[in-house]
Amino acid sequence: MKSFALMALAAGIATSSAQDAPDNPYLSLQFEMKEAIARGNAWLAKQQKEEGHWDDPELPAFSALALTAAVRDPSLDLKKPLPPHIEKGFQWILSQQKEDGGIYNRGLSVYNTATSVTAMTSAARDVYEPAIVRARSYLIDQQWDIDKPKETDNGNDGGIGYGSKNDRSDMSNTYLALEALALSKEVIEDGKFGDQPELNWDAALTFVSRCQNLEETNDREWASNDPKNKGGFVYGPNETKAGQEELPDGRVALRSYGSISYAGLLSLVYAKLEPDDPRVVAVKDWLGRNYTLDENPGMGQEGLYYYYQAMSKALSAAGIDKLPLEGGGSADWRKDLAGKLLASQREDGRWVNDNGRWMESNSVLVTSYTVMALEQIYHSIPGKP
Repeated sequence: MKSFALMALAAGIATSSAQDAPDNPYLSLQFEMKEAIARGNAWLAKQQKEEGHWDDPELPAFSALALTAAVRDPSLDLKKPLPPHIEKGFQWILSQQKEDGGIYNRGLSVYNTATSVTAMTSAARDVYEPAIVRARSYLIDQQWDIDKPKETDNGNDGGIGYGSKNDRSDMSNTYLALEALALSKEVIEDGKFGDQPELNWDAALTFVSRCQNLEETNDREWASNDPKNKGGFVYGPNETKAGQEELPDGRVALRSYGSISYAGLLSLVYAKLEPDDPRVVAVKDWLGRNYTLDENPGMGQEGLYYYYQAMSKALSAAGIDKLPLEGGGSADWRKDLAGKLLASQREDGRWVNDNGRWMESNSVLVTSYTVMALEQIYHSIPGKP
């Protein structure tokens, strides 16, 4: 299996030789990030339980995120055997795989399985491939297609939820599943695992489009092109976490918000839309109008570190070096985000959000998010032209 750096490149993420470039404007920042990543991973290593997992064993995602942070560390040579504690962690993940291919314990099966697939893919080990293939099949089987097979008449069709088709699909689980499937696709491409199922990407794109405030491509009645929301994303086809507001024409708009808009951009990239597609153009415009690192736009401090790691993945995958801002100008988001994250690292090497919504009072979760964000920035720094 190829390394994550090569797989990320295939997904549209520009890897870098910038550390060797004498005129690299990020050189000092790279050294700072590398040190912060090492400190963060050292703190995470100390939190590993004797059995090999991190935090709550009922939620393998905690372990998967910590392992992804560990194997993407620029100081780790993936051509060599994994350090014992990392290998032990992966063996624990493998032991949680169920007969249906999912990697989960107490519900949230898609979230846990998707993050585990991404972790195993990032480790670039052939020995993990059979488990990846089985988990991919599980994720694909979770895609909604109800009422009328092969049609997308139901709002949830094409999307993926937490693992129950009795509830609803959502952008968060959908983007994590799309990411896991896109990054791991190379595992099945050579045919050594025989014929494998494939996600209905057209249906997935229909679902993602139904979560975007863009009247031209969203058939939901609530979709709005009002200046505040146009181009941004909401949690689901009929749901947002950022509240609603009445528009001058009497309709009720679902408010767009930051973290899920970056998830939306990343989903569009994985669906292989061109940069000039109106959906891509519109979400980049919304992100430029609402660019900030002080909060998760529309949500305040809630989900702030989820927002940071989604931002780092989406902007690098979209090939955006400088994000155009409203009124002209642009943001060097790598320098901005790296500086913000470096400044908020605690003395012991961890990160935590004072706002505990979506489990962000959990230092294992937040430190994993942040280390992954710094690693994404580090590996995506553009090289010398």
